[in-house]
Amino acid sequence: MRAAALRQGVAGAAVLVAVAVAAFGCTSLPPLGQRTATVALAGTEATQMGQAIAPLAAAYPGRSGVLPLIDGRDAFAARVLLAHHAQRSLDVQYYIWRNDLTGTLMLDALRSAAARGVRVRLLLDDNNTAGLDPVLAALDREPNVEVRLFNPFGMRRWRALGYLTEFSRLNRRMHNKSFTADNQATIVGGRNIGDEYFGAAGDMLFVDLDVLAVGPAVRAVSQDFDRYWNSVSAYPVTALVSPEDAEAPGVFAERAAGLRRQEGAQRYLEAIRSSPFAEQLARRRLPLEWSITRLVSDDPGKVLGEAHPDSRMAVGLRKLLGEPERQLDIVSPYFVPTRDTVETLGDFARRGVKVRILTNSLEATDVAAVHAGYAKWRRELAASGVALFELRRRWGPELPAAGKGRFGSSASSLHAKTFGVDGRSVYIGSFNMDRRSIDLNTEMGLVIDSPALAGQLDRTLGEDMPDTAYEVRLDKEGKLYWLERSGGKLLRHEQEPGTTIWKRAGVRVLSLLPIDWLL
Repeated sequence: MRAAALRQGVAGAAVLVAVAVAAFGCTSLPPLGQRTATVALAGTEATQMGQAIAPLAAAYPGRSGVLPLIDGRDAFAARVLLAHHAQRSLDVQYYIWRNDLTGTLMLDALRSAAARGVRVRLLLDDNNTAGLDPVLAALDREPNVEVRLFNPFGMRRWRALGYLTEFSRLNRRMHNKSFTADNQATIVGGRNIGDEYFGAAGDMLFVDLDVLAVGPAVRAVSQDFDRYWNSVSAYPVTALVSPEDAEAPGVFAERAAGLRRQEGAQRYLEAIRSSPFAEQLARRRLPLEWSITRLVSDDPGKVLGEAHPDSRMAVGLRKLLGEPERQLDIVSPYFVPTRDTVETLGDFARRGVKVRILTNSLEATDVAAVHAGYAKWRRELAASGVALFELRRRWGPELPAAGKGRFGSSASSLHAKTFGVDGRSVYIGSFNMDRRSIDLNTEMGLVIDSPALAGQLDRTLGEDMPDTAYEVRLDKEGKLYWLERSGGKLLRHEQEPGTTIWKRAGVRVLSLLPIDWLL
């Protein structure tokens, strides 16, 4: 009976695929065609950035200068100012690029740099470029600009149909994020390009983290960009989008100029210009921390299932961070552990290692299915001595329950990905502690040997987290409860705070499904 139903289901799916392909055309990729392999420009020491960085780097041979970018507006300002001051090249790689205020202004910054003679290479994962084809095709026509799409959809309209015939490939994405100017300065971290990542969205702020780096780390990021740019999965946008579909010349520049004149955009840009960070960056007075810094990154062949398991970033990251002896801090918005991970973290805690995990609460997460993949392990983790914290959707005077805070947002969701080990090393990058980052997507980030940055992470978790996150505990009967510290009061919640019975029930159903490998 069950076998017959399965055969009917498979037959039905086959018919659906056949109909879809016949109705909408083949979804396979076009030939890669003529494509010039290029690499990061060398000999950029004479640029303004190179000359400014050289005397600093000379005082710290073999070390990279790094600066965490915690505030979203600072992170936007850093990218725009790097684009503004670039003289030779901009190499830019992202998973998401929104067609909103900050996304438009950032694209316009790239266009303006190219107009000055700067070579611009823009590599975007194709999963989130729907609606951007005309813009990207027009940008690619600009002198000195080349746009490539990574692991693209052959069908530009009705993209979801591509999953019917090429699910295994299209389910794997390039999650890397980097912004490199003149092969002299780079920004690596968790932020995509969009208003919610840069404190410009009116209803949501992603609590995120990037790191600005100069020195040897930049060359490592540039070399990594080159292997993605020249990989077989990076298609020129011209191979996918016909010239007729591109925006007319000048349309994008006019739209960006019009956007700048809007009141909301002017307020945001004025806040950027008047920030202390922007002045420090413009005057080259940033408080850099000089540290041994190592890049860890996946092989681009991972999206084709061709990378060796031992080459995966998760393996390299664990080797570089080493085994914790005293303390392990994990900050991951999407935390979906395996059975082995749960047992390993429990073993650490039982032998005296202080293990703290910060992820999103159910009320704060933007993907309920991911929360389901985490929630089923909470009781076991808490019982083993692992400290669990879940970011609240609203917290403190800056994000009140009603109204909007200083970021223009009324709610928050964690998006930063960082790990700290023994107060000596930290990781900052794109890697989530979930099955998708481990097995499916490509990721990248920097491991920084810095007691100062590790101490900063420790203080943030120790001092700020109690006021911004729920602490998840077990009572004597083995039942979970949530502690909330707010306004000097300690509140206890017996159910996941800020959620309805229907949402909790939905998560429980999702937790029973065998979908962790997709999350």
